[in-house]
Amino acid sequence: MQLRTFAEYLALQVILSIVQVLPIETCARFCRGLAWLANDVLKFRRKVIDENIVGVFPDMPLNERQEMSRKMWYHLFLMGCEIAQAPRKIHDSNWRRHVYIRDKVQMTNYLIDYRPLVAVSGHLGNFEMGGFITGLLGMPSYTVARKLDNPYLDEFINKFRGRNGQFILPKDGSAVAIQEVIDSGGILGILGDQHAGTKGCWIDFLGRAASCHKAVALFTLSGSAPMMVSYCKQTDRPLHYEIGCTGVADPLDMQDELQDVTQLTQWYNDRLADAIYDFPEQYWWVHRRWKEKPVRRTRKQKQALEKAA
Repeated sequence: MQLRTFAEYLALQVILSIVQVLPIETCARFCRGLAWLANDVLKFRRKVIDENIVGVFPDMPLNERQEMSRKMWYHLFLMGCEIAQAPRKIHDSNWRRHVYIRDKVQMTNYLIDYRPLVAVSGHLGNFEMGGFITGLLGMPSYTVARKLDNPYLDEFINKFRGRNGQFILPKDGSAVAIQEVIDSGGILGILGDQHAGTKGCWIDFLGRAASCHKAVALFTLSGSAPMMVSYCKQTDRPLHYEIGCTGVADPLDMQDELQDVTQLTQWYNDRLADAIYDFPEQYWWVHRRWKEKPVRRTRKQKQALEKAA
């Protein structure tokens, strides 16, 4: 098993070495070909992708669904190429050529605030570059992320994330570290579209029931930390991005209906949905976001089922 994981890492390093010496425009052309191969020939994860798209866009014709799936694969492959090239191409003296910040004043005010900030994003656009650019601008953040199964790949991607001051906190066992970030007024980054299991907070996400981690809302409700929902969108040119904010829930002026875990969780999912509807081809439809909501039965119903069995 260890030999296999190292072989995977070695193969990735070879691919990255090739990507790093090619012009990004050439990489983009290769990505279009790879997207066609993955989507139209290999039909990789076709069932999951189509079910996800149909669940959100039930009236979308088949040919349009296939086109969106192909564009998603292109986005994913290009995202990998951009991560490989960004450290050499984007730095503190030229970042303005590559990044347009749509809500500059609002986002800056919260990023440099003395209070902690909960920055919520999703599997949308190039979210890895969002953390990279934030660190590049001198605002380090702490991101909660699941460790990759391959330890070599996990170390590689974390080195990229930490290059400009984006520190990774493991998804499991980081409660104390997360609290320290909140207490010190730090920036906590979270992907808000992670499935939280049957005991999560069930809300509506893009018209379908989805389970969310309750802790995301609790960081804001119990820690007086504003919640900002943001995105990092790929534009029509490789290595060029638009960063924006779709909403901020600030405890200092938060509406009464948001001072509840379920309502606040629904609010930030609605803000994520706003961005996804705006550029759906950059959402990870390959991601298993929706899983069946558990059926809650009364004790009498459970007893009746046991007797029937």
